[in-house]
Formats: sequence, structure tokens, C-alpha cells
Amino acid sequence: MVADAGILPEPPKRDLLFLTQRIPYPPNKGEKIRHYQFLKHLAKSYNVHLGCLVDDPSDWDHIDTVKALCADAHFAQLDRRWDVLSHLSALAGGNALSVALYQNRELARWASRVLDSVRPEVVFVASSNMAPYVLEHARRGGKHIFDLVDVDSEKWRAYSDRASGGMKWIYRREARMVLNLERRIAREGDYCTFVSEVEAKMFRSLMPDRAEAIVGISNGVDSAYFDPSEDFAAPFDATLPSFVFTGTMDYVPNVDAVIWFAQDILPIIRRTLPQAQFYIVGSSPASAVQVLTQIDGIHVTGRVADVRPYLAHATAAVAPMRIARGIQNKVLEAMAMAKPVIVTSDALQGIDAVHEAELLLADDVQAFALAACRLATDSLEAWRIGTAARQRVVGQFSWEGQLRGLDALLT
Repeated sequence: MVADAGILPEPPKRDLLFLTQRIPYPPNKGEKIRHYQFLKHLAKSYNVHLGCLVDDPSDWDHIDTVKALCADAHFAQLDRRWDVLSHLSALAGGNALSVALYQNRELARWASRVLDSVRPEVVFVASSNMAPYVLEHARRGGKHIFDLVDVDSEKWRAYSDRASGGMKWIYRREARMVLNLERRIAREGDYCTFVSEVEAKMFRSLMPDRAEAIVGISNGVDSAYFDPSEDFAAPFDATLPSFVFTGTMDYVPNVDAVIWFAQDILPIIRRTLPQAQFYIVGSSPASAVQVLTQIDGIHVTGRVADVRPYLAHATAAVAPMRIARGIQNKVLEAMAMAKPVIVTSDALQGIDAVHEAELLLADDVQAFALAACRLATDSLEAWRIGTAARQRVVGQFSWEGQLRGLDALLT
């Protein structure tokens, strides 16, 4: 059959191997949000062969949703019962503990088969933890892109600064081992991408001879989903001053942030606002977070189906991060909901928002408490900042706009 004159057939899709340490759905935490958006985007132009690990039993319910985006997909169980064995093996072998956790023989065999038989034109690896699946395999050509997201070695170094005793030694060792892997990735890959230009600049300083291959591709936010005009039922008494923190609550930087707010900042707020409430919203709260409910006015929700009602009815969102890498999705999401956000400098990294206009910046307990009281007692000011915040993320942080940076690397 002859094609209609003037109508060109669609070019055949090329093959792409996509490796990620967690199934990229549901998009309910930072890395999953980012890599779900990357996966959707890449699936428009490529036959995606997805390999990933599943660490949350409830995520198995979403396998079909992910498969629908892929030509082929392999899901392997991340069995945390073997954490101790994998860590001992890593110590004996001189490898990073965090990297050893994500190594799975079944997934490695599948990835090798794809590399050998499919010969993908693009290999996309999400996180340094997954890099060994590719680096330990003879390269068969194709463009290799490693989305490191953050400079993880710096995260481990920051942990060591706050630790003591044996944990300080472990964190220092982890920082050193991860940095060795990051440098190998930069040498052997075609591109390394990071979640912000700040992270990219930091890594360029560590690998100046590969500076041209180190690229910042920011996260975006789905402003149609995080829409403040929707009518959300209040999940708490919205007549009381209420401050909300969202995030995965067994993640060390988040744990540190809410403990600091609960123990040091909230008591100062309550001198002015005795009924002020603090809602810690997110899955897997660590025991150090759960115990905070013993403090009057603090609520730990655990996993919730939807964070938007908490943001919609909050006085303000707070991001009192003292350890942070990359860009904070919690800040972008709250801004998209037209909610005023109080951040530390670490939480503002990668977000080009203006203090006093689009959010409030506070780096010590007194300034943070003062900002919280100000927003709770001046509704017009809170509305003004929240409105400007949404305008900022809608104009600058669309996923479509951010992913053009990825397209540029694929041409």
C-alpha cells in the first residue's frame, strides 16, 4: 500500500534502557516524582526497557501503570532483610554501603540481557546507586546518561559532620566511597545530570576535566495537580494557626528538620500563638519523629493519600532544612498551592525565589518563629506571598520546560 503523498511515516522508535533504584510510581517522593516525569517523557520517543527495584510492598499495586509506558519492564524486590549482609559484603569489598544495598542479581542478569541483545541507543541510569549495573558490563555503544540528581558524597559528608563515634567513621567512609563512584561515572559516562545548577557546579569543581559533560536539569512541578482553586476538605481544625511539613519521614534531613522545628522553633511560636499546631505529613515516620507527638500541638500523620488538603488549609508550609541537597519538591509543591513557605537557605537551593516577595527566608530559630507568627497574624501578607509563589513556579518550573534540557542531551 502506498502512503499518501506528502505524509511521512513516523520514524521507528529507538531503544532505551532506563534503570532506577525505585519503581517511579506513584510519584509520592522526590526521586520518584522526577523519574516518573523523565520516564513519561522518554516513552514518547523511545521503546523504554525499564529495570527497577521495589522497596514498598504497596508499590506492587502500580506495576501495570508503569508497564503501560514501557516496551519491556523488570521489577525486582529490594529485600531489606539482607541489609546487614550487603553492608558486610560492601565493607569487605571496599564498596559503598548505600550502593551495595541496591545490587540485585536478578536485575543485573536482566540488564545484561538488554545491553547484549537489544543494544539500546541510549542508557539512562537514575542515581549513582544503579551505576554498577552498567559500569560493570562491557560497553556496547549508545549514549550513556547518569542522572545523579544530587552530589551524594556531599550528603554523606554532611551526615558525618553531625555524627559521632562509629557513625562518624561510617559516614566518612561512605562519602569517600561514593565520591570514587561518582568520579568513575563522570569519566565513563557521556553526561552526568543534576537536579540544580548549584549541584552541577559543585560536581564540576570535583571533576573539572569533565565540566562540559555535567549538566543541571531542575525538577518541575505539576501546577495543574497542585491547584489551589480546588475545594479540599480540611484534614484538621483550620481555624488554628497550623504549620505543615511534608516529606518521607525516615529520611535523615527531614527527620533533623522536624525535630529542630518541634523542639526549638515551635515553643517560641507558641509564646505568641499558644494554639499553634505542627503537622508532619509523610510516610514511614522514624521513631524519633513519632515521639514528637508527646509535645502539645504536634501531629504525625504517616502516609496520607493526598498532601494537598494539608497544604491548602495550612497557615504556611515550613522547610527548616539544615541538611539538604538538590531541590526541595516540598517547597515547589507548597508554592504551587499558593501557600507561603518559610525556608532555610539550604531548602532554597535551586529555587530562584525572592525573599519577602515569594517566600520567607529564615536561618535561625528566632527569625523562623517570627516569620511564622507574622504569616499567622497577617492574612493579607500570607495571601500576597502565596499568590506570588504560585506565579513563580507556574512560570519557571513546568516539567515541559525543564525536560527540554534532557532533550538537548539526546540529540
